[in-house]
Amino acid sequence: MGDLLALPHPPHPPHHEPGRRQPEPLWREVVGHELRAERRRQDRTLADVAGEAGISVQYLSEVERGLKEPSSEILGAVHGALGLRLVELTSRVSRALGPTGPVALAA
Repeated sequence: MGDLLALPHPPHPPHHEPGRRQPEPLWREVVGHELRAERRRQDRTLADVAGEAGISVQYLSEVERGLKEPSSEILGAVHGALGLRLVELTSRVSRALGPTGPVALAA
């Protein structure tokens, strides 16, 4: 806890112009980061949460890493397994994005 983790960003194009804003992360990347951060705060394993949510460990890992876009049903099962309400998860994601975009998140 207290360590800062940068949100994943797509690589810069080869001719990145100085002063130009970085692209915002995808929603799935930020949601995945928040789900993983909550799971780790609870000191739970991927297998524990995936089992309770009724999904595979591999799929949950891909969701947490922002590689898969979870359906609303899967998202509901995962946030439910973590004891989060949907409004709480979306609020965290919105705060992480902030008005000027993400810089770093505490894990």
